[in-house]
Amino acid sequence: MLEEQINAKGGIKGKKIKVIVYDTESDETKAVTLAKKLITEDKVLAIIGPSSTGESMAVIDTVEKAEVPLISCAASAQITTPVKKWVFKTPQSDALAVSELFDYFKSKKIAKLATLTSTGGFGVTGKAAIDQAAPAAGISIVAAETFADKDTDMTVQLTKIKGTDAQAVLVWGTNPGPAIIAKNLKQLGMTIPLFQSHGIANTKFIELAGDAANGVVFPAGKLLVAAGLADSDPQKKLLTQYAADFQAKYGKTADTFGGHAYDALSMLAAAIEKVGPDKAKVRDEIENLKGFVGTGGIFNMSKDDHNGLGKGAFVMIRINNGKWELEKP
Repeated sequence: MLEEQINAKGGIKGKKIKVIVYDTESDETKAVTLAKKLITEDKVLAIIGPSSTGESMAVIDTVEKAEVPLISCAASAQITTPVKKWVFKTPQSDALAVSELFDYFKSKKIAKLATLTSTGGFGVTGKAAIDQAAPAAGISIVAAETFADKDTDMTVQLTKIKGTDAQAVLVWGTNPGPAIIAKNLKQLGMTIPLFQSHGIANTKFIELAGDAANGVVFPAGKLLVAAGLADSDPQKKLLTQYAADFQAKYGKTADTFGGHAYDALSMLAAAIEKVGPDKAKVRDEIENLKGFVGTGGIFNMSKDDHNGLGKGAFVMIRINNGKWELEKP
């Protein structure tokens, strides 16, 4: 969509852009193979993606050796921490999501937490962020269960959690697992509050979980609740325009995941517009982006921060009657 919009305006510096899209099928090995193909055969200026943590970590060595800018669309802080010279990312990090959640828990006097995390890359790095932040936040992890991304029933793990004194359950993963957990929790008659990560920030979670999605609270970028933002919010204009364009183009609601790629291509376009199609200069320009308004937040990159997002990039959202609502503090 953005490729079409840019080219309709004459491209960048009078040249139209070409976006080459390959499907990694969530396979890390395939992601590496395709990254090498983009670099050696397609001779790309930069790479956007992959969209999962495991795949993004897998291709880092390839792009670093080739000295090709990569803007990942995956969440883990480990993708850009420590900083890799040629690697950036647009999604808000898992560590930032944990911080937002723990602030919320503190306001609700939740001190005892049960976690149910995926054994995939996103879940593993999410659990690490949870475990690292918990002591300072005064959070006690009273149960720590896991699930595989392809598991179809998590009642065993939830039954174990049911026998603890946990005040809330925090699930970390991407669909379908988190939706199955929401349904299993309801089937078991558990009334404990259910919290999720930003990995469920799309309509697919609501579709898969059905009524069990109602009441779930999670941190996410502002896109899902853009219409309810104050007019003074610096992101509102971009978010509402992106959401409207996406709806018109694809006939469905925009989600935060498409937004990550939108931000990445927007950054690349701005950098190329300024310094031309030179890989090293584009890399330097992205590293020095300041006050860049994206769907994921206001980006302020630096040589020490290749994500560039901080407090304020997330809001807490509650699902009510199958709709997203801005959660009150």
